[in-house]
Amino acid sequence: MLYALLVLLLVGVDQVVKYLVRTYIPWNESIPFLPHIMDLTYVKNTGAAFSIFEEHTWILTLVSLVVSIVLCVALARKWITRHPIGRVCLAMVLAGAVGNLIDRALFGFVTDMFQTTFIQFAVFNVADICVVVGGIAFCLYYLFFYEKLEGKEEGHDASGAAS
Repeated sequence: MLYALLVLLLVGVDQVVKYLVRTYIPWNESIPFLPHIMDLTYVKNTGAAFSIFEEHTWILTLVSLVVSIVLCVALARKWITRHPIGRVCLAMVLAGAVGNLIDRALFGFVTDMFQTTFIQFAVFNVADICVVVGGIAFCLYYLFFYEKLEGKEEGHDASGAAS
């Protein structure tokens, strides 16, 4: 239940920010946000990361839907991880997938808005942040903590022996 609330909160923030950008910033226009760091630029992204597959929005929509369903089931049934840290990471990835899925399904594109001004980088959104932060955090969790924390969660140490 807590993870569902986290997903709803993050998707809500993502959708509100996207709505505000679509409403108040003209398409392909920028407004200053954080001086010398970031502008808000309204971009319509029909592709995935860095606009790859931009002519195949329907495939990306389908992939987002499948990933979202798999992550929902994995979180509900505790397939991948039982520990709260791992589940928060997966919930963040799910929120990002759902946030961008909503855009693709409703508009045929994803609304992006955060444009770094100190380096040349792709324009991104809150959902993208959720996917990247959640994905990296889960990888780190899996690499460095999974065996230790998941073993304790089930009453076993890292070797599998009962504690």
